[in-house]
Amino acid sequence: MKTIKVIGFLMLLLAANLTFAQDELQITAKDSIVQSSWIFGVGFNAVDDSGNVFDGLFNVGDEWNMVPFPSRVSIGRYFKNGLGIEAIGTYNKYKEGNIIDAVINPVDINYYGIDGRITYDLNKIIGQTGWFDPYVGVGAGYSDANNLGRGTYNAVVGFRTWFSDRWGLDFNSTGKWAMSQGDGASNHIQHAAGVVYQFGIEKGLSKRGEEKLELLAAIEKEKQRQTDSITEVNRLKDEALLAERLEKERKEAVLAAAEKAKLDALNKRKEEIRSRIENLGYVYFDLNSSTIKGKSKTILDSLSVIMKEIPTLKLKINSHTDSRGASTYNDWLSQRRVDKTNEYLLSKGISDDKLITEAYGERLLLNECDDNTYCSEEKHAVNRRSEFEIIEF
Repeated sequence: MKTIKVIGFLMLLLAANLTFAQDELQITAKDSIVQSSWIFGVGFNAVDDSGNVFDGLFNVGDEWNMVPFPSRVSIGRYFKNGLGIEAIGTYNKYKEGNIIDAVINPVDINYYGIDGRITYDLNKIIGQTGWFDPYVGVGAGYSDANNLGRGTYNAVVGFRTWFSDRWGLDFNSTGKWAMSQGDGASNHIQHAAGVVYQFGIEKGLSKRGEEKLELLAAIEKEKQRQTDSITEVNRLKDEALLAERLEKERKEAVLAAAEKAKLDALNKRKEEIRSRIENLGYVYFDLNSSTIKGKSKTILDSLSVIMKEIPTLKLKINSHTDSRGASTYNDWLSQRRVDKTNEYLLSKGISDDKLITEAYGERLLLNECDDNTYCSEEKHAVNRRSEFEIIEF
């Protein structure tokens, strides 16, 4: 049973990954849509009252009647269930020379219409898009067309497309059937296009947002189930699992202790090497000399032994002079000293790639004995040296 639950949870996660591969699994502004609002619209309308219904439906020049200014106003309330109630007022003018009720219209005739309708948002069936809202509707109204007033039964099909939560465009076509055919009243079609503005907005989650919310709730529920299961295991303290865990921890502790001991030994070894090199001391030179003599040779011999013992050891040789003499001369002299020190170690079988050198002249004195300070020979001698800096172990 537990295995089945785990498989079910993995399938749930897989479904989440496939459904929301392009989006992070969280509720965002994109998942929020307008569910109810008031909509106010202003636009244009065109009336086709030619009398031939669908024949010549797009014969705009001869059969459509329009005025060159906004001629339609509407106000409506739209609800969460997809239904909307709307009131519409229109003005138009039948143009002289257009076909009206199957005859040529002899003079301009004013057209007035006032209508009420109930619409249904088709997105409730096909799924919310957030920016495209097709709709259908029915209604009734009163039209004064061709100087004949008549009540009408209306049917409408249209769509709105939204630029933002508040602003959009509305396009629709309405068929109007006269309630009574007396006095020659006929049926006609009215097209409309305009700008719409939403206010009194109430927002909610789209279908996709609701799916995300359900999936997040399911994942959270599964996480809680797992947490509760782990808590229960801990509470019951299953002896077999506990023994296995303790044994694993014991082995890990042994390995950790061994690793620490190894690291401590390595650090100790490194410190011993550093101490051995430092304890050898410096290679000292006589005044104005770069010759390596007795004790200095002994130091370099011991250093070469250490370097052979530790093949990975790399050193930097730094050579110096005291402050007496010209600085350019002292630069040259310290270069001679560092070269001689390096050559001696090479002669002892030390590889050239294990040594680097640098000459400092009189720039790095170890005491106060500069050009402006009188010092004894013993103090000056302290500065005439080659010293060793560990680069790598």
